[in-house]
Amino acid sequence: MVMLTEQYDYVIGGDPDRDTIDLAVIDTGTGQVGAHIVECADGAGYARMLAWADRHASGTRVWALEGTGSFAAGLATFLAEAGEDVVEVAGGKRARGAKSDRIDAVRAARHAIACEHQALPRQRGLREALRMVLSTRHAVLVSRTKAINELKSLIVVAPEHLRAGLRRCALLQQLTLIEDMHAEPAACAEHRVTVFTLRSIAARIRFLTEQTHQLDRELALLLHQHPAGPALLAEPGVGPVVAAQLLVSWSHRGRVRSEAAFATLAGAAPLEASSGQRVRHRLNRGGDRNLNRALHTVAITRMRCHPETRDYEAARIALGKSHRDIRRTLKRALARRLYRRIEAAVRRANLPAMA
Repeated sequence: MVMLTEQYDYVIGGDPDRDTIDLAVIDTGTGQVGAHIVECADGAGYARMLAWADRHASGTRVWALEGTGSFAAGLATFLAEAGEDVVEVAGGKRARGAKSDRIDAVRAARHAIACEHQALPRQRGLREALRMVLSTRHAVLVSRTKAINELKSLIVVAPEHLRAGLRRCALLQQLTLIEDMHAEPAACAEHRVTVFTLRSIAARIRFLTEQTHQLDRELALLLHQHPAGPALLAEPGVGPVVAAQLLVSWSHRGRVRSEAAFATLAGAAPLEASSGQRVRHRLNRGGDRNLNRALHTVAITRMRCHPETRDYEAARIALGKSHRDIRRTLKRALARRLYRRIEAAVRRANLPAMA
């Protein structure tokens, strides 16, 4: 295990905001803060930051940036294209005491120096495309669910002559009936407005449903472009959404150093909580909760319809284990299996290029 102090002369900590980025240089030999700068978070500002680093950190250096997937994404990409070394620093909880962007930039650099393992910034390109589709799809589904709930609530309080034909109907049938509704100009205000709002919500649900279908088609195309996409989809219980989330969290080779690190990232690895003569572990509630949810989806699907997993569940139940304990151990095993599937598929895809 190599610390940053053994590899680099300087660590440049960065605390990004929407419009500006604070940078601070720390000399790894002395631990002293050498220089500080605040620059605009745009193309011209990135170039000035690099020129500033050449003046104040002329030796071997590494950039330790917070928010490489958000406010610092542009700077991280610019530095990578310029051949600079960049590591990602987790935001984490702030200690009590003074707080400023300059202090946070220094803290980011010192945190990177103290860390045993460094995380590389997430890859863009295909991985970023998958992330955007997943994020948009989630937002569309939330909006669609909200619209359906609005429709159901409105049907409950609608006038009886409108509500009677919509009760005990499936959603698609309700949408068809609502789209055929028309209000006469001479109708009372309540009738006209009820028909108008019902048709408005029904149109919104149709639109959001079609958006979901379009995003699903785009997701399928992107997965088949990824070297590990087909391998993941071939796994029992892994669908397009779960496969995409696994690839988004994994990002690229080298970011997650081992299957144990991948399980920890997912919050599927138990945390040791031993003391004295007492040896115990506790549940890990941290990590990437989207990744944890993806593993949970695979686990419950396999426990329902995968023979090998059902046999494992039966054997663990015979030993007195609860269903919750079985799910936890299964998620840990799935993290190992799926991580190895991704790594193997990407390694095979890269072999011709390396030859």
